[in-house]
Amino acid sequence: MDLASGFAHISVVQLVLVAAVALFASVVGGVAGYGTGALMPLVLVPIVGPEPVVPIIAISSLFSNTSRATVFRPYIDLRRATIAVVAAIPFCLISAYGYTRLDRHGAALVIGTMLIATVPIRRALRRHDWHCGDGGLALGAAGYGLVVGGTVGAGVVLLSLLMAAGLDGAAVIATDAVISIAVSVARLSIYGLAGVLTPQVVAFALLIGFVTVPGAFLAKRFVERMPVHVHTAILDVVVVVGGATMIYGAFRA
Repeated sequence: MDLASGFAHISVVQLVLVAAVALFASVVGGVAGYGTGALMPLVLVPIVGPEPVVPIIAISSLFSNTSRATVFRPYIDLRRATIAVVAAIPFCLISAYGYTRLDRHGAALVIGTMLIATVPIRRALRRHDWHCGDGGLALGAAGYGLVVGGTVGAGVVLLSLLMAAGLDGAAVIATDAVISIAVSVARLSIYGLAGVLTPQVVAFALLIGFVTVPGAFLAKRFVERMPVHVHTAILDVVVVVGGATMIYGAFRA
């Protein structure tokens, strides 16, 4: 595979912009537990279009989540991670296949709608202080798998599930990373069989992936000292505006 061809017709300025947003998103994701999948489409869609975005983020997330799992390894809850992975993967495979059947406008609608939906979902789950046992975690993980296979920004669902299951702080970030790695490998198997892992997808994914690795180490310095509510509020605004822009563009086209 000629990865250099993946950057054809892409300017240096665009590549620097993608790398800068990737580093920022990885730090936000390492601190807040989500954010990478929500922020990256806002810069990727105008450059490469909506179709490659989900596969790009699926590959690049292997780098960011592996670094998070490494940094926060002592906090991983393997029992809850196993429950979530077993429940999520079958449904993830189904939705991943569905995504490969979408055209450009359908992909933009799916991504934009999910990005906007993450904000009220996260706020509603926090407001109702929802709690669940192992059965509830498995049921919620199945729903998460159905969503994550075909879109981005679903990290907020998994994050809320783990918190409802009794995890908090670094344990949420660490366990989320382990689950996300397993789910990403599963959906990448479908993307590979469907032929959507083009040189452009792999090239951008590797660029983002390598840039995000230091983000986990930077985030670790802030986890216990940075107030999360400020950048969470800013992220909500950016995500809603970006999602609305994608939906508008899809309908306009």
